This record gives sequence, structure tokens and C-alpha cells, in this order.
Amino acid sequence: MRTAVLRLKAGPVPVEQITGSVLVLRGHRVLLDSNLADLYDVATKVLLQAVKRDIQRFPEDFMMQLTAAEWAVLRSQFVTSKTSRGGRR
Repeated sequence: MRTAVLRLKAGPVPVEQITGSVLVLRGHRVLLDSNLADLYDVATKVLLQAVKRDIQRFPEDFMMQLTAAEWAVLRSQFVTSKTSRGGRR
């Protein structure tokens, strides 16, 4: 059985990079999966696979699924998706 290990990027992550990525949704401060994956320097798909493989290690409120309306609001705030970073469409 293989275990997925996520490591932070080498060196410290600037506080601004983290705080600038924090959103407030449903009254909770959250990071999008893509932002969290970027902090760990992995593809979003890899991060999600690691969580699914070992879901019991995470608290019940660790993640939530955005509704279509919430995603539409967030997407409109992004103005344009960054295709070079796997922009979601």
C-alpha cells in the first residue's frame, strides 16, 4: 500500500501568499483546493487523490463542495481563468 506524502515547497511561504488566498464562504475562512495544492507544489488532482485515499485522517469539516452559484460568484471575481495554471472553465 502506497502512502501519499505532501510536503510544503522548499523554504518559507510568504504570509501574503497565504492570506491573499483565503476566502470567506458560508462564514468559514477557506482555501481553494488549487491554492492549497500550489502551496504544496503539487497538481490539484494529486492533492485531491491524497485526501480521498486517506480521508479518515481529516476532520469532517476539512473540505466542502462549492455550489454552482458559489463557484459562479468566485469565477466572476477572478475575471479570467489562468490557462497556464490549469484554469477551470
